[in-house]
Amino acid sequence: MEPIRKEFHLSDTQIGLLGSIFIWPYAIIGVLMGRIADSGSRKKLLACGLAAWASLTACAAIAVNYPVLLFSRLGVGLGEATCAPAATSWLGDLYPAGKRARVLALFMLGVPVGSALAAFFSGVIAQAYGWRAAMALAGAPALLLVPALLTLEEPQRGASETRSAPQARTSVLTILRLPTLWWIVASGVFLNFNLYAISTFLQAFLSRIHGLSLASSGTATAVIYMTGGVGGGLSAGWLGDAIVKQRKDGRMLCAAGAALIAVPFSSFAILRPAGALPSAIVLFILTYGALTTYYGFVYSAIQDIVAPNQRGITMAIYFMAMYLCGASFGPLLTGHLSDRLAHRAASLAGSPVVTESFRAVGLQQAMLIIPILSTALAGVLYMGSRTIASDIARRETVLLEPAIRAD
Repeated sequence: MEPIRKEFHLSDTQIGLLGSIFIWPYAIIGVLMGRIADSGSRKKLLACGLAAWASLTACAAIAVNYPVLLFSRLGVGLGEATCAPAATSWLGDLYPAGKRARVLALFMLGVPVGSALAAFFSGVIAQAYGWRAAMALAGAPALLLVPALLTLEEPQRGASETRSAPQARTSVLTILRLPTLWWIVASGVFLNFNLYAISTFLQAFLSRIHGLSLASSGTATAVIYMTGGVGGGLSAGWLGDAIVKQRKDGRMLCAAGAALIAVPFSSFAILRPAGALPSAIVLFILTYGALTTYYGFVYSAIQDIVAPNQRGITMAIYFMAMYLCGASFGPLLTGHLSDRLAHRAASLAGSPVVTESFRAVGLQQAMLIIPILSTALAGVLYMGSRTIASDIARRETVLLEPAIRAD
């Protein structure tokens, strides 16, 4: 982001828009992708989406101006809209409910591991060969992944269920009547606001506040993503499958506790002064780890409350609502807040020019929105824990109906 900002003379608001704009088509087209995932070939859907988003990522390398960059990001969003509905539906048919937290946590390690690889290689390559080379390279793995994906075999829908699920019950209204789903949607708004703000601005933050070079900030970000994300994901998978055997609301309660833990960690990480880089990195690792436990806990909870042939559309509805309301504004509003606070710092110092030092102050203050929203995240997850047991019981009653009629 930093070399792109300087080449095209962009504000943090414009940088934030690059992080936000792909989310809008991603969220809207995702509902259609969810319907296809519940009835068509998930393998073909994923392969087409992967080819599309990788191609558009690489096409950013030929951008000649800011509007072309925006267009490439829109295309990335259209391609990525296939992933979550198809992949989570597929995994739900491979593993029973008691193992899904670990499975979905492992699947969602793609987020921190992919982010770590992107941060590391993009920083090193951009410093050596320019940011365009880094964008082109980011699309290359699809050349191997698309053919590999097409060799897989899909399971039948409902294959992992202990009882036969009624396949006709696919009404969206049925899904929307679940109180827990609304609390989970609200939690997704706060989580993804934070995570997308972090993913867009963390490297810039480390460069501006702690003086790291482009390559060094990429390496530090990679360490944060890899260590925190993998640690958080694996611990959530293990704990989520263990606690659900004790209490049905356990996964949601654990997610709420992890979000609450992120509040002090993120506050101290953001406020560490220049020269305190090691402690800042440790605190960011703990923050990112606490936030990414969400995937193992909450994604498995979603599958606990809906039938197998509702998983794709449920995830699509969840993604549409929480991305349009939260993630899409994370980078944009954080960037806008950073610009305003930078101008305020310059004004208070009597400077007519917003220098890089004022931009550092603005971004540091703007990122304090992360602990604030982590507090809200903990609250809505706790509220969801209070309704999930009754929603699970309702779903199990529906699954029992065919067997009762047969008897």
